[in-house]
Amino acid sequence: MILSSRLRGAALAASAALAIAWAGVFEQARAEAPSNFSHISASGSYLAARHAGGERDAAAAAAYYRAALRGDPANNELLSRTFLAVLANGEVDEAVKLAERVLKADKTDRIARLVLGVRAIKQKQYPIARRELAQSIRGPITDLAATLLSAWTLASPAEARMATDSIDKLTGADWYAIFKDLHAGLILDLAGQKKEAAKRFERAYKLDPTALRVVESYGSFLSRQGNSADALKLYAAFDQALPRHPLVVEAMNDLNAGKKLPLVVDNPQAGAAEVLYGLGAALGRRGGEDLGLIYLQLALYLVPSHPLALLSLGDLYESLKKPELANKIYERVPPSSPLQRNAQIQLAMNLDTLERTDEAKALLEKLIAANPGDLEAIMALGNVLRGRKQFAECAEVYSKGIDTITKDEKSNWVIYYFRGICYERAKQWPKSEADLKKALELFPDQPHVLNYLGYSWIDQGVHLDDGMSMIKRAVEQRADDGYIVDSLGWAYYRLGNYDEAVKQLERAVELKPEDPTINDHLGDGYWRVGRVLEARFQWSHARDLKPEPEDLVKIETKLKSGLPDDTSSAAEVEEHKRPNPGGG
Repeated sequence: MILSSRLRGAALAASAALAIAWAGVFEQARAEAPSNFSHISASGSYLAARHAGGERDAAAAAAYYRAALRGDPANNELLSRTFLAVLANGEVDEAVKLAERVLKADKTDRIARLVLGVRAIKQKQYPIARRELAQSIRGPITDLAATLLSAWTLASPAEARMATDSIDKLTGADWYAIFKDLHAGLILDLAGQKKEAAKRFERAYKLDPTALRVVESYGSFLSRQGNSADALKLYAAFDQALPRHPLVVEAMNDLNAGKKLPLVVDNPQAGAAEVLYGLGAALGRRGGEDLGLIYLQLALYLVPSHPLALLSLGDLYESLKKPELANKIYERVPPSSPLQRNAQIQLAMNLDTLERTDEAKALLEKLIAANPGDLEAIMALGNVLRGRKQFAECAEVYSKGIDTITKDEKSNWVIYYFRGICYERAKQWPKSEADLKKALELFPDQPHVLNYLGYSWIDQGVHLDDGMSMIKRAVEQRADDGYIVDSLGWAYYRLGNYDEAVKQLERAVELKPEDPTINDHLGDGYWRVGRVLEARFQWSHARDLKPEPEDLVKIETKLKSGLPDDTSSAAEVEEHKRPNPGGG
């Protein structure tokens, strides 16, 4: 049956309530003092900097580039690389000084112009900001960023029309529209032009009613116009799509208490930070990590405690497998923010990734003790225990989470699914089966649940037709998921259809060539169809891919003796249980 370590997509779906609607790079705290590089040549520092950059270690890259630049101060390429590395590392004050030097060499450098424009916004030198930003325009992202940032320098009652006219004149990709309408609405709202602000917010909301900042901005606006009922409808619709987002929960609680919601953006500097956060988060999620990082660092230069920018930057570091640096960012989320608990949960999960599991558990237990109904924290603790193969314990924790659920919702499928995994691995199959069926009741045709339950039935020799049908339905939805395709191949193997098993298992190996279990399965399939040399090759490959210790023993036995005669004994069924259902 499919392992939860192979279910990151499912786990992310379960955590969608925590998603930031608009949400390369670099590890921190390893840069040495400049004097430590005095013995290294400029060329040596440059090579070290290039290597550090390739490793996404901005702190080391910045330090080595600085050293190289000191050795060759007239080298404009070194200057440009040092500027970008320092900026990526979040050292914006130093980046400003380097930007001024860069522009002496190249007046058209758009990132340097952007940095100086943002510095001018922070200093409230708005004409200077507009002048710098006007020269940073060259490309789809920078065009939009510069236009919106310049518009925020005009966010006053006397100049708001000029600001929105400049936004409206900008043409570009379809995805520009939501940014343009949102920021025009925010500027008009701040300037007190309520009728025009309402039109812009409504247009942005129609473009995407699940965009968090659109919902927050429109809902806040409606509440301050005395229309709390419609504001509540916006938030309720968002909560239906992405349940329990802390900012939405807080807003709904305030509205139900009769409070008016504050402005989302209350000054031009915060508006500029919102532009940089929104674009940076979107870029970080869509493969533009380097530019996304720069935008997020600039957003935090303007508003250092911006919770969404901090969470987006932490998430970006996580995606680049830099959990230590992500945690340094999560620690900066203010305790007063509703998102601080989310940051603490992510921090705990990263501690577990860093093999600091006891610290992770202690932090999560502390969060749960402070709020026993915190389902996200409970889920996180269960996930840590499941990843560490403490299956009885993780089932108990998930049970506490299920006890907090007051009504059935589709999004709750994942906690039943994860508890079902724990029960199955703890050899409590009746409870596992009940949970997997409950998960399908909440989310019919969920592919991972179909796969797990269907495979389990086939593995046990029961409900064979239903089990195979479930796995096929899972494959139809996830044809490129090597683990689910492997389950289909292994189901055919268990049913004795070895030719079809080999066909599916070969496809699974193509999709996931580095998975030891799938390679092991293909070796078994080859053996059964008489392809003995290929079977031994696949087993050898599986052995070299570092399988679980207990599986390594079985693989080495097969390499020595092959497979026994075809059998469906309970011993063989147990032999081919997938080894690691607990990983993250």
